[in-house]
Amino acid sequence: MDSSFGVSFELFPPRTPEGVAKLPAVIGQLAAARPDYFSITYGAGGSNQEGTYETMMTVVRQTGVEAAPHLTCVGSTRSHIAALLDRYREAGVKRIVALRGDLPATAMSPAAPGDFHYANELVSFIRATHGDAFRIEVAAYPEMHPQAPNPGVDFENFRRKVDAGADGALTQLFYNVEAYFDFMDRCARAGIRIPVVPGIMPITGFANTVRFCTGCGADLPRWVRLRLEELQDDKAALMDFGIGVVTRMCETLLRNGVPGLHFYTVNQAEPTLRLCQNLKLCLPA
Repeated sequence: MDSSFGVSFELFPPRTPEGVAKLPAVIGQLAAARPDYFSITYGAGGSNQEGTYETMMTVVRQTGVEAAPHLTCVGSTRSHIAALLDRYREAGVKRIVALRGDLPATAMSPAAPGDFHYANELVSFIRATHGDAFRIEVAAYPEMHPQAPNPGVDFENFRRKVDAGADGALTQLFYNVEAYFDFMDRCARAGIRIPVVPGIMPITGFANTVRFCTGCGADLPRWVRLRLEELQDDKAALMDFGIGVVTRMCETLLRNGVPGLHFYTVNQAEPTLRLCQNLKLCLPA
């Protein structure tokens, strides 16, 4: 496997006391698989801004593994983003996941107060203020962002982020592998050469998988949906089926030379670790 291949795990700041209590064990189990880095999500409208920082520092202090905070810009001011970037740089952060983010709940239109409206503006701002101090990852949508009017417009939005200075991209989850390959063909034709790492969501349940796919506009193949619905009352059988589906998809991706895999762990260790074991990735020494 290419020495530049990387594996990363995504966590979210816990929202409950129970989640906070469980997180260190989850971090420890995932870190034992030796990922290249963890990414830490950012709440809608900045609701989890402090949680992002605390979760990031928990990862670094507990494991020594690199942690990359997500940074969303919509509704934010330049001074606010500048302060966050300074804080992250002082904390030793080397990588930022730069996103537009969701509008705050109080915002009723895209014209909500703020200096940023699109992720490419955030990427440009990071480059203008910090040069190459951060590696910048951006989002890619193989099946189209759910708010984009059509695939062409969505791809141009991606190209703008690349032109603004993105170093790499992480895709939204998908279960139709052809969507990723088509997206990469479009990148090749457009002269886009940055690594685009597939985002992988383990299948662990019927309702939550349907919800995730509906929320982000990802296609859930009919046969998978029907099988998940059939197995929804047998958690172990459903998990085995889901892990099998995602394992085979990842095997196809690996055979085709993807630059890495980014796992959406949903703060659970077992499903992601089972996938890594099946794929013989980042196993403990």
